[in-house]
Amino acid sequence: MLQKIIIHKVGNKINQEPLVFGSEVVDLEEDMKELLTEFFYKSFKSEEQFQFYSEDYLANNPVYSSVAKIFENPENFVDSSKEIAQHLYDITENPRVQNGELFVVLFDDANEKGDALTKIGIFKTENKLPFLKIFRKNEDEDDVDFQLEKDFGISLAKLDKGALIYNVSKEDGFAVSVIDNNKNGDEYYWFEDFLKVRQRNDDYFQTQETLQVYKDYITKQLPQEFEVTKMDQADFLSRSLEFFKEKEQFSFDEFTKQILQDEQVIESFENYKSDYEQEMQLSIEEDFPINNAAVKKNQRYFKSVIKLDKNFHIYVHGDRKLIETGQDEKGKFYRLYFEEEN
Repeated sequence: MLQKIIIHKVGNKINQEPLVFGSEVVDLEEDMKELLTEFFYKSFKSEEQFQFYSEDYLANNPVYSSVAKIFENPENFVDSSKEIAQHLYDITENPRVQNGELFVVLFDDANEKGDALTKIGIFKTENKLPFLKIFRKNEDEDDVDFQLEKDFGISLAKLDKGALIYNVSKEDGFAVSVIDNNKNGDEYYWFEDFLKVRQRNDDYFQTQETLQVYKDYITKQLPQEFEVTKMDQADFLSRSLEFFKEKEQFSFDEFTKQILQDEQVIESFENYKSDYEQEMQLSIEEDFPINNAAVKKNQRYFKSVIKLDKNFHIYVHGDRKLIETGQDEKGKFYRLYFEEEN
């Protein structure tokens, strides 16, 4: 539930717009608290989570330091929220970044087990949309006149920017959910310049990275080392995605033996995975719980499509043995076997 909220107006420093601090916590009625809580929360749909980081000491991350002080003592709420607003103002180096209202919010909620869990929300609204106000011009019950007036305000349909910080794993940079629906031509402004966050090493991350390195291997490296057709590649992608959808736990040995099968291909993939980890400076585990949300988000990149000139697309979802390829005097061809036509 929303416990405290304060609003600051953050202009664009480069454009010489001002930073205006709210002086105190805003007093809200219960129905307004419920409305704002729904508005802030509903934008966070992904299970992907991040954590604060710093090149040297974590305490040197300004937003991390400010929210940590609020978690330690809610009496720091107003002063720390001003630090957050000041930091956002100071890092603005792109004239295209829009000014807006910065909401800093303290929530008292519960986790999945029912235990108390404090959260801090940092939300920025930038886009103002037109709306109509309708009101009565007079109070005469027998001769009522209405009037229309145009105004601009914040739409409750979509939040422009937000970060929801959970009071867990403080030593690792907390757990943070982040959205940026209005990048203003500056993709680094919210995630990197302001928050300075990177993805957490959890089951979502492990699932995502394993899918990524495997897809890259099948589409880029495999055809360089082995004689494979587009049909073979499509089959590898299709079967691997089914593996992730059907299993609850990922096992590297089980996956490679079931999907790649050939020992030389498995060894090649192991080498590619090792190079990928070094290049990206990360570690991909060989056993972890499969995160279904990560599979669902990444499955669009596993479309097993064979494009034939500009005439046909063949989508492969099932048994590889039902598709044959060949060549005759008329040219190259694919032969497909099926039982029903829908």
